[in-house]
Amino acid sequence: MNLYLIGYRCTGKTTVGSLVAEKTGREFIDADEFLQEQAGRSIQEIFETDGQDAFRDLESDCLKKLADKDSLIVGTGGGVILREENREILKSGLVVLLNADAETICQRMLTDDATEGQRPGLTEKGPYDEIAEVLQERQPLYEAAADVVLDTDTMGPEESAEKIDELLRKTELE
Repeated sequence: MNLYLIGYRCTGKTTVGSLVAEKTGREFIDADEFLQEQAGRSIQEIFETDGQDAFRDLESDCLKKLADKDSLIVGTGGGVILREENREILKSGLVVLLNADAETICQRMLTDDATEGQRPGLTEKGPYDEIAEVLQERQPLYEAAADVVLDTDTMGPEESAEKIDELLRKTELE
């Protein structure tokens, strides 16, 4: 069974996923990095040349490939839950939503070197307004897809990873 970490950009999926991988000996895969390897170009380039729909098609194809493997920890892209087919694929594993509020996400994005190359703007609004709007639209989908929700506003990466490790051990015993 795979573990899927879902949530908006900069909620800690890569950081927490890497820590869980260290604790469990499982392989961590950042789905956005996997997609870029498969496509041979950056997310920014895909958005600019082919558009968001083409990116979402690639994202779905990559998620299917990852779901065919076992015991992975997958940090998904923030918009993976937008497609019903992806939400169905996620159900094949354990889904943990890493939650944060718009202010926390904005602060993290502004200090993250990967933001410019890997995180193209989704609207014409400024960072905070975009985050607040898109997060509000996606939140019901995130919550519906999640088996467990962790608040990364109040819980640091180590504590989040420990909770997920405990959850995995409990799940494996059942």
